[in-house]
Order: sequence, then C-alpha cells, then structure tokens
Amino acid sequence: MAAFNNYKHLFTPIKVGKSTFKSRVEFAPMVCDMTNGDGEATQGYVDFVEKQAESGVAIIHLGATPVDTVAAADYRAELCVTDENRIAHLVLLAEAAHRHGAKLSVELVHAGRGADPVLIKLPEALAPSNFPIPGRHPYIKEMDQRDIEQVIAAYVDCSTRLKRCGFDAVLIHGAHGNLLAQFLSPYVNHRTDIYGGSFENRCRFPLMLLKAVREAVGDDFVVELRISGDEIIPEGMRNSEVIEFLKLAQEYIDIVNVSAGLIVETRGQFYSMPPYFRERGANVPYARAIKQCPDIKIPVSVVGGITTPELAEKIIDEGSADLVAMARGLLADPDALNKCYRGRDDDVRPCLRCWGCAGGYGTHIHCAVNPRLARTYRYSRPWPADRPKKVVVVGGGVAGSQAARTLAEKGHSVVLFEKGAQLGGLLSDVSKLPFKDDMLSYTQWLRRETMRCGADIRLNTEAGAENVMAEKPDAIIVAVGSVPARPPIPGLGGKNVINVIEVDSGRARIPGGSRVVVCGGGLSGCESALALARDGCGVTIVDMIPVSDFASGAHDLTRNMLLYLLDEAGVVRIGDSIVREIGDTVKLEGRDWSYTELPADYVVDALGMVKNTAMSDRFFELIPDIYYVGDCLDVGNIMSANFTAYDRCCNI
Repeated sequence: MAAFNNYKHLFTPIKVGKSTFKSRVEFAPMVCDMTNGDGEATQGYVDFVEKQAESGVAIIHLGATPVDTVAAADYRAELCVTDENRIAHLVLLAEAAHRHGAKLSVELVHAGRGADPVLIKLPEALAPSNFPIPGRHPYIKEMDQRDIEQVIAAYVDCSTRLKRCGFDAVLIHGAHGNLLAQFLSPYVNHRTDIYGGSFENRCRFPLMLLKAVREAVGDDFVVELRISGDEIIPEGMRNSEVIEFLKLAQEYIDIVNVSAGLIVETRGQFYSMPPYFRERGANVPYARAIKQCPDIKIPVSVVGGITTPELAEKIIDEGSADLVAMARGLLADPDALNKCYRGRDDDVRPCLRCWGCAGGYGTHIHCAVNPRLARTYRYSRPWPADRPKKVVVVGGGVAGSQAARTLAEKGHSVVLFEKGAQLGGLLSDVSKLPFKDDMLSYTQWLRRETMRCGADIRLNTEAGAENVMAEKPDAIIVAVGSVPARPPIPGLGGKNVINVIEVDSGRARIPGGSRVVVCGGGLSGCESALALARDGCGVTIVDMIPVSDFASGAHDLTRNMLLYLLDEAGVVRIGDSIVREIGDTVKLEGRDWSYTELPADYVVDALGMVKNTAMSDRFFELIPDIYYVGDCLDVGNIMSANFTAYDRCCNI
C-alpha cells in the first residue's frame, strides 16, 4: 500500500468472474431521468457517466432499465435497451465509461405487479399471483408459461444487445419486490403450480432466467444479481432462504449485490432506499451472513446508506463484503474516492442522505449539496471569469458560502460579511437533531471549505450599506436568509412558547414527560416533534393544512419514513385546524367551525420562515449589480439555496 493511501482494501483490484475490477467500489444503480422521449441517453447522460467513471469506481450500473416496453416499466424516462434501431446511444455510454477504466452495466428490471399503469401497454400487470399494490396497477394477470418464456427471452435479448454495444456486465434486479423477487417471496407468490408453493418451486423461474442469460452472454461477460438479503417483513423471504437460493444461483452469476426490503411495502422500504433516519449500512448484516457462508463462492457486494469511503473500507475490512455499492456519496462528491486515495479525506463533500437526488419522478437527477451534478456546458463548473471583479457577499449561510466558493473559483476577489461567529447559518441549529449527523458533517465541511476558498471572510461583522460600499464592489450578493414567521396569534410570544430553531439547537430544553403542541406540520415541525417524542414527551402536531400534506417538504422516501416514525413514537397529528390562541392550552378552530383546546406545558412555534426583508432591503439599488440568492430570494431548502447561489455566481 502506497504511503498516500490509507485504505488497504478499497482500491485493491478483485477478480469477478473472468473480469478484474480495479477497485472494490461499484456505482450503485439510480434512475437519472436524463433520456429523451425515445429513451435514448442525452449528451448530459453521457457526460454524467463519464464523470462517474472518473471517480475511481470499478463499475457503473445504470439504474432501473425495463426489459420490455409492454409490461416491465415502473419509472418514466428510463433508458431504452430494447430496440435494435436505437443502439448508438448505448455505444456512446460504454465509450464514456471505458475512457477512464471503468466498466459499464445496466440494471435490468421487470416491475411485475409494481408496473406503472400509465407506462405499460397491457391492460393488466404481469405477476406470479393476483396481488395488486395500492396505487399501482389494479389489475394483475397471473403469468402463464408463455408469459414466463417471453420475460426470459426479453432479459436474454437485452443482455446480448448490451454486450454487443460494448457493455461489460448486466445487473439482474431480483430485489425490492420486483418480478424475480415476487416469484421468490412467499409473501406474494401464492401459486400452486411448479412456480409456487415450495422453496424449490419459487426458485424455478429466477433460476431459469439466470441460466438463460448466462448461456446467452457467455462466461466473458459479468452477470451480477441484486437481491434483498432479507425482505424485512415477517411474511417475506428471510435471510436464511436467500442464502439457500444463492447456493443455487451462483452457478449462473459472478457476483451478488445485497440490498434489503421491499420498495413497494412501507415496512421494508426504508432498507431498500434508506433515508437519513436509518443507520448507515443498514443492510450490512444480511451481506455478512451471505459472505460468511462457506458454501457461497462468489464475491459479495452490499448497498444501502453507504455514503463514505471510510464506511466502505470498514465493511470490507471486517469481512462483511468483498465490495460495496455507493451512489449518493458519489453524487454529492464525484471526486470522493480520488480525494481519499490521495489522503484528502477532509475535502470530501458529505451526502445528506435526503434523497433529493432520486430521479424517476419527472425531473432529472440533482444533488442538494452539489449543484454541478449532471449539469453541462456553462454550469458544469465555475468557468474562469473573463474579467475578475470585486464582489461582496452578505451572509455566510448555505447560499452565501456557496456564492463565496463559486466566485473565488471563478477568479473574482471576494469579501464575505457574516454577523455571526461562524459560517453555516441555520444549519448550525438544525444539524443538532439526533438523526441529522449527515447534516452536521456537511455543516462542518461547509465551514472548512469556505474559510479556505480564498475569499476574505469577515466573521462577527454585520453588513450595512456603508461598510459594503467601502469595498467599492462591482457586484453584491445578498444572502441574508430568512427569519421565523410571526402570524398574529394571541399568546405566540408567551413564556411557554419556544421557536423550533431554539428547540432543535438545544438552546431551549423541553423536559421529558412534558405535554407539547407543535404548531406547524411542515418538515421542520415534524422532525422536531419526532425528536421530542423520542425524548419522552407527549407530542401533538397541529396545522391548517390536511394531515395528508404534513412534512410535504421532503422527498417521498424520506417523508414516508418520517411519518412512519411519528406514528411509531405516538405523535398525534391534527390537520385542517387554525391556531386561534396560545396559553396553558392551544385553542384550535376546525374547518367546520368546531373548537378544540389542547393542554400544553410547552408550545413549539414551527409556523414557517419568511424572507429577511428587514436586512435585505438595506442593499436595494446600492449599485446596479445586486443579486439576491437563497432564502431571501425565495424561502426554500438547502438545495434551492445552493442552486440559486451557484447559478447566479456562475454568471458573474
């Protein structure tokens, strides 16, 4: 091991089938939504693949790609690998990966009962049994022998086409409740023929499919299987049965990638795509059981909440897996592996695990902390300025810090005024919640990187027109953020009322056992309520919006888990109710003009944020080139703060 490399496993090659992977890191499959209307990769998609190939990963898996257009699709804008008349884009993708020594693969999937009824062409979804998913296709056709053979033929067709186009591997998606998993799982396979009932019968179709793919592509093409190491729910396939299946399947595959859970089942969803409420590496115990089984002879990879090279190294070192699959960490910082290989671990931009990156929902892949991700041309990086300028940035929160770093990288002379003693703005407070350690890491990174970006950072210095203009700026970036809203509610300023920021930061302490009413059902109110409930408080959340809209500021995956945890913690949610008065009780008026009083030892004010106009108006029209970014432009989140600042400053 070289003196500069502190990772004895991560950057070591490994034999996978007849191929050699240059490192122990796979880029895990994610839906990117970077195709055109025909499912062909755009130039942005090709550039995205090349950027990930530069990262040092051994292989890139392109996510969730249906094997046919008739019954397999579950996401919009998925890559097309089914049409012989549209293969040029596939060749371009393979070339982009190979330029940097990475291998390229596609995650082939048939959604089965999880198919999107809008996307498929059959009047019914295909599945082993008639067991519909709420919100998906209501009509299910139990697959007959012809259907089974056609699906196998589709997998073979796509696999051989990809090999001809220069791909190095396929990843057969047998996890998360997709079609292969549906046949394997006793939870949804209720058949009484040779494809259901006994363990042997449930394995029959998946083994037939894997065997057919292997025979079609030969042994010089990597076949990887993704599987749920445990479906989590008691009725599903458990780890012991998964191991028994892999003993049979390993004859046809070169490597197994271990995930867990069911993406269509709330009880198991948080293992398939774990948000920041779930511990990192939640699926490692299932991979470890497979890896340590003496009868399993193929390499084992594991995926799920692995966002740092440090954790990846630990997993391999302890013998839990041979490789790891990462995605979100390599979106937040595509250079993370290269930085760690060179001993620059502290430079790695942390991932928030917020799932703001998830595609498949009508927008292409983004990252809350990396506004360069999947951007091309003028926004792919801060291009050097034609004429360096003097720019003053007012405010050192998320947007102000992003602005300072972007401007400095462009070559401008930057002065940043921050009235507080440290950078980070509201991050310094909300990152104190017990499940926000990812955000705490990001806050610390933001401070380090901004302080050493080359800008003149002036802490404990409040900006005003006089000291800003004394710098003779060519442009001013105003990033003064937002402040708590103050609606005219009697008693809102009472002694038992505490703003959510004070609670989350720990500056105000609410004793366990207290009766707490949280006014505000947004993301911050719901997260604060969860933390208080876990501290032993009896918590009720109230808002004028419907309960169905609570925590709507989060991605669905994150929101679903938060709501699940609120129920688990016993937090009561009351919607469609206006807070009329606060005292020893919180008086509510419902939409039907009914009145309710909730006893409250403490009331948490989570009634939202508004633009800090009192501060931002100080700089209006001081000079022609004044730009507002972050919350003082439009109250949003970390992603909107980073994007508005980055985009604006790229154009200065």
